[in-house]
Amino acid sequence: MEFKVVQKELELQSRGWIPTFHDVTTDIVKIVEESGVKNGTCCIASHHTTCSVMVQECSHDFDTFDLEYLQHDLLDIMRKLIPDFAEEHQYRHPGPIHAQFGRYVDEPGNYTSMNTDGHLRSVFFGRSETMTIKDGKLDGGEFAHVYFIDWDHVRARHRQLNVTVMGTTDEVESRKYNDGKVINTLRKFPAEEKAYMAQFDEWKKR
Repeated sequence: MEFKVVQKELELQSRGWIPTFHDVTTDIVKIVEESGVKNGTCCIASHHTTCSVMVQECSHDFDTFDLEYLQHDLLDIMRKLIPDFAEEHQYRHPGPIHAQFGRYVDEPGNYTSMNTDGHLRSVFFGRSETMTIKDGKLDGGEFAHVYFIDWDHVRARHRQLNVTVMGTTDEVESRKYNDGKVINTLRKFPAEEKAYMAQFDEWKKR
């Protein structure tokens, strides 16, 4: 059995002024198919602390902000949870030391550190997704697309998405668990919890 690890870096350009949703589905599918891995996993991870990865249905319809409807619905919810950074001192971060660090590393201005909303949204949403590879194909179901989300809308940014494909080049045995029978996860009551109680007759009389 041969075990393979393939890593690729996707270079992306976010537009700024509003969070950017990059549909990278075609690229991820191509990386998996060219990897030679037949069965394993594919980890899709952001290189940045203000970005996330999402596996979700493609909404097809776009609005005037060039966002799919489902993406803008998600952005509306995130804005309620974590409002856009719109004015100075709206959040504790960035403090004076962090602002000085930004200047030390040659950031173009203090405003580039006013992306606290992006950092918090990334924490809530997560920076990576792991998907299953079955028979050489990414197992996303019928409708899943892979999106890289850049929550940092302070300015246009060059971004990197890391993809790691791991698994075997061999076939696997049957994937059927429990012979493919539906698993009953409903609560099962023991006999003592289903036993007769005298109160039942009183309730019937009411």
